[in-house]
Amino acid sequence: MATKQTEPVTIISLRNLSLETPEPQQKESKTFTVEDAVETIGFGRFHIALFLIMGSTGVAEAMEIMLIAVVSPVIRCEWQLENWQVALVTTMVFFGYMVFSILFGLLADRYGRWKILLISFLWGAYFSLLTSFSPSYIWFVFLRTVVGCGVSGHAQGLIIKTEFLPTKYRGYMLPLSQVFWLAGSLLIIGLASVVIPSIGWRWLIRIASIPGIILILAFKFIPESARFNVSTGNTQAALATLEHIARMNRSVMPEGKLVEPILEKRGRFADLLDAKYLRTTLQIWVIWLGISFAYYGVILASAELLERDLVCGSRSESEVVVTVGDTEGSQSPCHCHMFAPSDYKTMIISTIGEIALNPFNILGINFLGRRLSLSITMACTALFFLLLNICTSSAGLIGFLFMLRALVAANFNTIYIYTAEVYPTTMRALGMGTSGSLCRIGAMVAPFISQVLMSASFLGALCLFSSVCVVCAISALTLPIETKGRALQVSGAEIS
Repeated sequence: MATKQTEPVTIISLRNLSLETPEPQQKESKTFTVEDAVETIGFGRFHIALFLIMGSTGVAEAMEIMLIAVVSPVIRCEWQLENWQVALVTTMVFFGYMVFSILFGLLADRYGRWKILLISFLWGAYFSLLTSFSPSYIWFVFLRTVVGCGVSGHAQGLIIKTEFLPTKYRGYMLPLSQVFWLAGSLLIIGLASVVIPSIGWRWLIRIASIPGIILILAFKFIPESARFNVSTGNTQAALATLEHIARMNRSVMPEGKLVEPILEKRGRFADLLDAKYLRTTLQIWVIWLGISFAYYGVILASAELLERDLVCGSRSESEVVVTVGDTEGSQSPCHCHMFAPSDYKTMIISTIGEIALNPFNILGINFLGRRLSLSITMACTALFFLLLNICTSSAGLIGFLFMLRALVAANFNTIYIYTAEVYPTTMRALGMGTSGSLCRIGAMVAPFISQVLMSASFLGALCLFSSVCVVCAISALTLPIETKGRALQVSGAEIS
């Protein structure tokens, strides 16, 4: 009887053991995040396609922005505009950019980066074409303002690139995007030198809208950001995107299940001014405003220096006065100095400067860090603004403009990368949007300094540009967070 009682106990205990053994394996099931997947898949063919298509948004944006600089002398003469009226065109373009940067940033964090990017390109291309039919100065200003509203959404292309790139490649690939802005700037200057003298500025605007229209067709090859999809709870779409990237790159996905917290609070302006980000946000805004002020100041000042010969010893062929109607040039309310071939050549050379420091900029960003690299280039920008006051030859002027364009482009490279990295996914587009919006305040003020104050007090304008750059250099050096080598954050709770 005793043996019969012990056997069932032994059998039950073995069954219990066999049933309990699989449980720890179920608890240890693997999971991964989008960040893990992006790092595991690595860099490959998808990222090259992403770089080429999203980078090309810079071509379209540069052509629309630089268009004003090359068209200004022509519309000044055609509509007999005064200095402040010419400056107002650029200011209103950036006013539209400023207002809609915030709006598009909010919408992109709520409804997706890809949708906003597509809308902005359709908008910009349509109203840019309409601008070429402007019957008067007022219509021209209004339509260019609306174009500025559309162009403000192009920044979503940078965000999509940032969110798909592995950490170690961001510091290299994002600065290389400057090549596309350079290409757009050179293209519009080259086209202007041929099109304006032959068939007029209206055809230049029509031709300049073609790259943006073509690019719209290429957007279908780029998916919505996986980081955005997963933050809205659309895990299946994010997983499908990551698997597609892995196949294109001939790589593998991490083992396990894609898991991310669903973040209900997304795209809230108050988050930017939360205690964790307040100092960072305010300093970023100061830097963006100053960099934009300096960047567009250099572009517009270059055109003014060539059009009016404000620096001694830099006389150019553009001194020939084009009279309007039967009135003599001296009686005209405007300066009707058209760009000569040599002036276009000078603009092209100085524009090429935008990529001259790119290798050094990439090294600085990746080895010195974002903050120190930006502080150094801002300080050098301040110095070269003051050097413009030196009485020099045309070659000397070209050299100074070349270095200034190189430095201001490096500044933009660095602050774009830093801003995209420092904010989490839930507010990255809004962070970029508000920064871009504040940036346009600097761009709105720049025309009145470069095209109005510079005519009255050349040294005073240069000192103002230089002082702003010094403030930005100090602000960059004292930023509280360094993003070099840091993974992109999903939510604000991850900030240490």
